Amino acid sequence: MAKSKTIQFLKKYHKWPSLLLTLFIILFSLSGIIMNHRSLFSSCEVNRKYLGSEYQYQNWNKAAVKSAIHLQDGTSLIYGNIGVWESSDNLKSFVEFNTGFPKGIDNRKVEKIIQTKRGEVFAGTLFGLYQYQNRKWNKLELPVDEERVVDFMEIDNDLYLLTRSNLLKKSGNTFEVVPIPASTDYDGKTSLFKTLWEIHSGEAFGLFGKLFVDFIGLIFLFLCFSGLVYFFFPNWIKRIKKKGGDAKRKINFLKFNLKWHNHFGNWLIIFLILTTLTGMFLRPPLLIAIASSRVDKIPFTHLDNPNPWYDQLRRVLYDEHSNRVILATNEGIYYSDNFFETAPESFDNQPPVSVMGVNVLEKVGEDQFLVGSFSGIFYWMPERNLLFDYITKRPHVPVRRMGPPIATHPIAGYLKDKDGREILFDYNLGAGNLSDDTGFTPMPLNIQESRMSLWNLCLEVHTGRIYQYIFGKMYILFIPIAGLTILWILIVGYLLYRKQRKK
Repeated sequence: MAKSKTIQFLKKYHKWPSLLLTLFIILFSLSGIIMNHRSLFSSCEVNRKYLGSEYQYQNWNKAAVKSAIHLQDGTSLIYGNIGVWESSDNLKSFVEFNTGFPKGIDNRKVEKIIQTKRGEVFAGTLFGLYQYQNRKWNKLELPVDEERVVDFMEIDNDLYLLTRSNLLKKSGNTFEVVPIPASTDYDGKTSLFKTLWEIHSGEAFGLFGKLFVDFIGLIFLFLCFSGLVYFFFPNWIKRIKKKGGDAKRKINFLKFNLKWHNHFGNWLIIFLILTTLTGMFLRPPLLIAIASSRVDKIPFTHLDNPNPWYDQLRRVLYDEHSNRVILATNEGIYYSDNFFETAPESFDNQPPVSVMGVNVLEKVGEDQFLVGSFSGIFYWMPERNLLFDYITKRPHVPVRRMGPPIATHPIAGYLKDKDGREILFDYNLGAGNLSDDTGFTPMPLNIQESRMSLWNLCLEVHTGRIYQYIFGKMYILFIPIAGLTILWILIVGYLLYRKQRKK
C-alpha cells in the first residue's frame, strides 16, 4: 500500500510540473539546436515588427553601430549589426553598401572596417574577411579555422588582422599567422564559464559533441510530445470506447509511446541532467557565482587548445609613439614592446573590461586611450596610472558588487565624424553626442527596419530574456527556476520508472 502511494505521489509531481514547462522546454530545445549551427542558419531572419518594443531599433541602439570610417574619396562608411551604409554628407544620410555579402543579416554583421595607406578597404565580419573590389564585397580565405575577424592594424605598409584566436599578417595575396607567446601571467587554465558553455553546447568535443547535444535536444522534444500523448490519449480512448468505437490502434500507439518515453528518459538521464545543470550556470544569477573561477582544461577536448589566446582576442592597436602593440582580450589588456618576440605583459593599471570583451579601443593622444565595453567607457593613461570615467569625467573608483556584469552604460560602439564630434553608442540608449548638444542623425526608417537574425532570436529565447514580457524584471530568475524544475521532472520521472519496473 505504501509503495502504491509512493508511485501515485511520483506520478502526480512528475505530470503537473511537466505540463507547466512543456512549452518552455520545447522552445529551449529548438532554440539550442539552431544556436549550435549558426553558419547553417545565417541566412534566416525575423521581421522585428513581430517582436516587442525591447527588440526594436531606436536611436541606433542594440549595437546597430560599432564605428565609422572616413574614406580617401570623401565618403564615410558606418557599420555594425546593421551591416555597412555609405554616407557622402558626414553621416547625415545613408545608402546601403552591402553588395557582395551573403544573404542574411548575420552575414552582414561587421566588427571593423579599415582602409589601408594603399587605398584597399577590408571588412572584418562574423564569418570572415572581405575586401571591397569592383563595387562589391569579396570574401578572402584565411589560413585558420576560426574566421571571426574582430580588428585590424597597419604598421608601416603591413596589414594585420585579428580574429578571436589569432593575429595574421597580410603577405601578398595571402595571410600568415603571427605567433603570440603566452602572456607572463598565463596559468594554463580556462574560465569555468567557458568550460560550462562548451560542455552545454557540445563544442568541447568538436562536431561529434555538438551533434550529440543536438540529439539530447531532440530527446527533450520527444519526451515533451510523448508526455503530452500520455496525458491526452487515455481520455480520448475512453470516449471512443464509450461510443462503441475501436481504439485498438490508439492503445497500441499509447503503449509504444510510453515504452520509449521511459526508455529514453532512463538511458539518457545523466546527459539530460548534465545539459540542464550546465545551462543553469550560464545566466545570472548563478553565473555570478562562477564568473571569476578558473579551472584546468579538460584533456583531449576543444578546450585543451595549444593556443593560449584561443577565443580571447578582441582588439589590437599599434601605438606609434611608444612602438608598442596593445592587445585587448576578454580577460585583460596586454602590451608587447618587441612585437611578440617575448611574452606579452599585462598592464598594472587597467580599466574595467566586461567578460564579453572590449568593444572600443582608440588612441586619443600620447599615452591616452579610450576603452569601452559593457562595463562602461574609460579615459585611460596607463603610464601615469590614471583612469577616468569618460562620461562623468571623474576618476574611476572601483566598486565591488554582486550583480549582472553590465554597467549603467554598456558601450557597444564609438565614432568621430568629420567635424571631430564624438558619438557614443550605448547598447540600450543608442547614440549620444559627447561633444555638444546637437545630437546625432536620427535613425532612418529603412535602417531601423533591419531584421533580426534567427540565431539572435533563438539566443533571446534560450537565455530567457524574451520572457521579460511575461515576468517583468523577475525574468532573470526564470532560468534557475526553470532549470531546477526540469531537474525535478527528470529525477522524479526516473524514480517513477524504476519503482514501477521493480513493482
